Amino acid sequence: MSRLLRRAAAAPVPADELTARSADGSRIHVELHGPEDAPAVVLAHGWTCNTRFWDAQIRGLAADHRVIAYDQRGHGLSPEPGPGGYSTQALADDLEAVLAATLAPGRRAVLAGHSMGGMTVMAAAARPRLREHAAAVLLCSTGSTRLAAEALVLPFRAGALRTRLTTAVLGAKAPLGPVNPLSKKVLKYATMGRGSAPDRVDTCARIVHACPRRARVGWGHVLAGLDLAAGVRELRMPTAVIAGTDDRLTPPVHARTIAAALPVGLGLTELTGMGHMTPVEAPEAVTAKIRELVTRYVAAGAAATAEKEDVA
Repeated sequence: MSRLLRRAAAAPVPADELTARSADGSRIHVELHGPEDAPAVVLAHGWTCNTRFWDAQIRGLAADHRVIAYDQRGHGLSPEPGPGGYSTQALADDLEAVLAATLAPGRRAVLAGHSMGGMTVMAAAARPRLREHAAAVLLCSTGSTRLAAEALVLPFRAGALRTRLTTAVLGAKAPLGPVNPLSKKVLKYATMGRGSAPDRVDTCARIVHACPRRARVGWGHVLAGLDLAAGVRELRMPTAVIAGTDDRLTPPVHARTIAAALPVGLGLTELTGMGHMTPVEAPEAVTAKIRELVTRYVAAGAAATAEKEDVA
């Protein structure tokens, strides 16, 4: 069975699919799940992942939410970009395109981003369309700057050597190879907590190994030089942060730094024993936080608006 057929067989059936067009013409694959008029959630996945990374959240929310999930450029069913198509500016453009294609003017949603998806939200923080549509934000297992310097994947003392080697790993062109016991062990060490269930490790391995090599390398170079500290300060909507205490890719120091800098911070939830892949490793906790944000900032706001309209 081909990669795309396996992916389709395992995926929740979307209510609809569409293609958003980004500022440079790139096609962004979007899935829509759940009732069209339900409170909206937008999900942005991380580096080397795709919309299947959010399957647990889609299953947990789609009965009573409009869940919008999209493949970042070069991932899943979104084609690889052309020359110059890898940048945080492009990530922000793509998110704006998805919001424009899926949400009516003025409609508010909770935006949840994992890893590079969280960086996408930070990159777009000052964009008018994001501010129009984002009622609240959830940042999962992400960082805003110094990713190579702070990563703990390589067992060396912090310093210039570890930073250089981590930068090289992020941009490594070597193929990941097949999903097998050895590759799953490596992926688990690098990205997941020691206690992660085998089926969740397998899920993450199959998603990550399906990422095209050029996209993995292209985005790896972007992540190595990332600096979105200014974007954190531009997130002027209520924003919650989640991190795994055993995250080696974006250790909790990143989450603490972000949480301390947010203009409207809702606090940091540290998930004991979890690694970098929190939406898969701890799906109940992530889904519950999204639902909490929707109830507080989307559903409550819609109810208040409806009440005013009834009185008028």
